[in-house]
Amino acid sequence: MGPLIPNGFIPEEWNSIVAILIGLAFGFILEASGFSSSRKLAGVFYGYDFVVLKVFFTAAVIAVIGILYLDYLGFIDFNKLYIHPTYIWGAIIGGVIMGIGFVAGGFCPGTSVCAAAIGKIDAMVYIVGILIGVFIFSELFTLFEPIYDGYFLGNLTLMDSLGVSPYWFVFVFTIIALIAFFVVDLIRKRVKKVFY
Repeated sequence: MGPLIPNGFIPEEWNSIVAILIGLAFGFILEASGFSSSRKLAGVFYGYDFVVLKVFFTAAVIAVIGILYLDYLGFIDFNKLYIHPTYIWGAIIGGVIMGIGFVAGGFCPGTSVCAAAIGKIDAMVYIVGILIGVFIFSELFTLFEPIYDGYFLGNLTLMDSLGVSPYWFVFVFTIIALIAFFVVDLIRKRVKKVFY
């Protein structure tokens, strides 16, 4: 649980309980933000609803600022955080497949579970599709493995790629988020005039 267990704020035995509580809170926030609605999620792609984009940007900005503050206060070591390895071909092909699935079904894997939890049948069908896809991928993994492991770039971050400090990156990212909020409001107002 982040810096809480190593720094002795909570005992290690509570790790799973805290994880479950965080998961429940996360699911509640997803549902309260409208992420269980495929119409709201697909609205980003069609230009009539940008709540999802705003929630994601807000969450990302708060998370990176929080991590930098925790690093500054000495609760975590920013340089020791796990960075998921970058495999270019797997990322590109997986991104395309997920993007098509997102637009076609109106859900991503996390939001489909959130919607299924409140009884949405389309989300349940979407989850069945995910499980079928996982089964096919696992059964044919030896066939996909060269693509899956192809073009490995290491544990790369956007800050490393751009060669900027984390603090400047977070500052610029926050400015981009604010500009995005302004631009999507203009788009939404224009689309609303056309369709309503």
